[in-house]
Amino acid sequence: MYDLHCHLLPGIDDGANHLDDSLALAAMAAADGVRGVVLTPHVHPGRWENTKAIINEATTQLQQALEAASIDLKLAWAGEVRLGDHILSMVSAGEVPLYCEIDGLQLMLLEFPHGHIVPGSEKLVDWLLARGIRPLIAHPERNKAVMREPESILPFVERGCWLQVTANSITGDFGAPAWQTAQWLLARDLVTVVASDAHNVRYRTPRLSMAREKIHNDYGAARAMRLFETSPASIFHAACQNLPS
Repeated sequence: MYDLHCHLLPGIDDGANHLDDSLALAAMAAADGVRGVVLTPHVHPGRWENTKAIINEATTQLQQALEAASIDLKLAWAGEVRLGDHILSMVSAGEVPLYCEIDGLQLMLLEFPHGHIVPGSEKLVDWLLARGIRPLIAHPERNKAVMREPESILPFVERGCWLQVTANSITGDFGAPAWQTAQWLLARDLVTVVASDAHNVRYRTPRLSMAREKIHNDYGAARAMRLFETSPASIFHAACQNLPS
């Protein structure tokens, strides 16, 4: 399996606090059958001031630490970019930490505010797509507006956005509303990939296997393989330019 959204880098956002935390998370992911992860620290000016250079250097150091600890997990990097006006200047300056190019478009992990969908978000998505950037919307099933009205995510899908659902939403660990919304998306085959959004080893872990088993049981082996292996693997391997040397 491959995980496209996790917060394993130490000390640069609300994920792992220290290197020991990062190593524990990485070991847990590897033991669960994860072979590669894309590290996606928060990019939220005014709160998390993470740049491409900062993320790249932190990833390089963590990969070296994993090798020293004999933890078999390969790393790439991108960023979880919070929706806001700052995206306009970041794109213009080439400072958005993107995954890679897939199907002729650069892929960006885009995070909506947790409580609502900002008015005008569709226009920002149109602006990004016009510049060759496809948003992969992070955990839409945990957005309160989408929980209340799942159809509110459809204008973004219709424009060409992809959706990343969190493993813990599928297993019910994020509560009934997130579970119900995840099921609504899965039933309509709107989910592009499942990722962990891991932050710690207690409540927000990097394990994917339980969610994969549920998808396998409910939607079949082919869907489980697509959401946990083939689709995320193609993005992970295409992000090779971000792999530490």
